[in-house]
Amino acid sequence: MMFDIVTIFPAMIERAIEAGVVGRAIERGTLEVTVHDLREYTTDRHRVVDDTPYGGGPGMVMKPEPLFRALDALEPGTTRKGPADTENPGGPGGWRRSDSRQARRRRVILTSPQGRRFTQDVAKELGRADHLVLLCGRYEGIDERVRARVDDEISIGDYVLSGGELAALVIVDAVARLIPGVVGDEQSVIEESFSRGLLDFPHYTRPADLSGERVAAGDGATGNADAALKVPAVLLSGNHAAIRRWRKREAIFRTLVRRPDLLTGAALDDEEQELPREIVAQRDKGDEDGRH
Repeated sequence: MMFDIVTIFPAMIERAIEAGVVGRAIERGTLEVTVHDLREYTTDRHRVVDDTPYGGGPGMVMKPEPLFRALDALEPGTTRKGPADTENPGGPGGWRRSDSRQARRRRVILTSPQGRRFTQDVAKELGRADHLVLLCGRYEGIDERVRARVDDEISIGDYVLSGGELAALVIVDAVARLIPGVVGDEQSVIEESFSRGLLDFPHYTRPADLSGERVAAGDGATGNADAALKVPAVLLSGNHAAIRRWRKREAIFRTLVRRPDLLTGAALDDEEQELPREIVAQRDKGDEDGRH
């Protein structure tokens, strides 16, 4: 899969994609991620990418022409020329039509607080494309006319960021994980939080007992402190059927307590459909016992 990211701060993206599963996938050739400096698509001496808004008001607005040139240069069937080739100027060294970049299922995404909320389902949807172009907004926003060239607008949450670079990195990471070969253990991707509409079950590793260690209890600590520092006995039992059911139950329980809204659209098997009722019944019985 191919990602093209257009930004005025390419170093922010380049440093981040060198690490982790995305960096390894790029090294293996499973992913192609190219970062484009929007200032390279300007034609003025000072490489200006913003201007004051018509009608007045605070802040600056990203100019449409550099973004249009960047999108033209990233059209399927287009390849960039070297700096010495000045024919057809407009991008970094100009561009020409070529068969080297084959027609792909391309989607142009604008990172924007006005976009639809980014979720695991949206990541899966974007993962069906072959080529994603991510435009990183800055300042007060982009010239409205650029939206005519955009296929989708994505917001990663209801808060304000200085620019779209962090949002673009979130999208790349979430989508990339769904591409075969990016994450070594494909089963772990299937079982991750939100993959089926559920939060993930608790995970433990060695040692099995931390009760002898000094561990500060945070706000999330519940129940007996010593018990909370021991790995649940079922995970040490070697009974794979019991472990499987425990993990299902814990995933349902966490979702029920922390994000009950997710259960409405979750893809549950027959056993999982019974678990919420079982958990609620046990909780209600506990409340009843406590009143007697």
